[in-house]
Amino acid sequence: MAERITSPFGAKSTAREVVAGHDLSGKVAIVTGAATGIGVETARALALAGAEVIIAARKPDLGEEVANAINAEAGLKRASFGMVDLASLDSIRHFAHVWGDRPIDLLINNAGVMASPLMRTVDGFEMQFGTNHLGHFLLSTLLAPNLVAAVKASGKRARLVSLSSIGHRRSGVNFDDPNYQNRDYDKWEAYGQAKTANSLFAVGFDKRFKDHGVNANAVMPGGIMTPLQRHMTLEEQRAMGWLDENDKPREGFKTTEQGAATSVWAAVGAELDGVGGLYLEDCAQAVPWSKDHPWNGVMPHALDPEAADRLWALSEALVGTEA
Repeated sequence: MAERITSPFGAKSTAREVVAGHDLSGKVAIVTGAATGIGVETARALALAGAEVIIAARKPDLGEEVANAINAEAGLKRASFGMVDLASLDSIRHFAHVWGDRPIDLLINNAGVMASPLMRTVDGFEMQFGTNHLGHFLLSTLLAPNLVAAVKASGKRARLVSLSSIGHRRSGVNFDDPNYQNRDYDKWEAYGQAKTANSLFAVGFDKRFKDHGVNANAVMPGGIMTPLQRHMTLEEQRAMGWLDENDKPREGFKTTEQGAATSVWAAVGAELDGVGGLYLEDCAQAVPWSKDHPWNGVMPHALDPEAADRLWALSEALVGTEA
């Protein structure tokens, strides 16, 4: 690896600590899935630093509640809710249509589904691949002109952040059957495929838009107890070693504020100006994965440029767009 990019922050840093000292006044940020979990803290940190933040989610009641809480803390309106269901291509297209040509400085693809039983999106895609990757793929490519417009308007680079996971180690992308039409379904393999796709998407997006002033990086936020675990029983979480005998998260898990830190660093960190196509964790460029440290690092298949191009072509074909 070339000289590894690091920051003054680490695994225990919080989103507010990372954004401290940054003035985001005049910047517009969209954070998907920001009605719950680390998305809330990501949106809050950006808004309190001055950005206008759109909470793009599928539950209006929760989204409006979060926006109101952020605005109350900020003392003025900086957050608002935008309806989008990433499991519906029509919903995504409607969101982009309503958004129009307004510039976007930061697009943070935070929403996700984990370890769900075999379910399908409105359009027939396997739920984890369809929501985590294809939904964000369509949203991002539809809004790419808005990111480029922000660059032209401000003279400063725009950024896209794609949330991946250490779960990418469980599987690469199965290009022959990504939606489990002809193979047995395994929820963790499917999650791994989706998280690999999230990382490869950052590689592919950065390749296509870096010369237009937009960079993209993937982020591993860390282990955090959030509604992402909604499809897992307590027994399963205990068996995986996530919970102790008192059903408390084991050492190494982060708070939501800590979990949002790397996303915020990817969005504002000066160390990443003009830098893209990386996989980030603990507010630094990730080291290569190794058996000695199985819960950290990135595997080569998640950053493979050829796989990223292949995924881009597949995604265009599946969502019916050319971007």
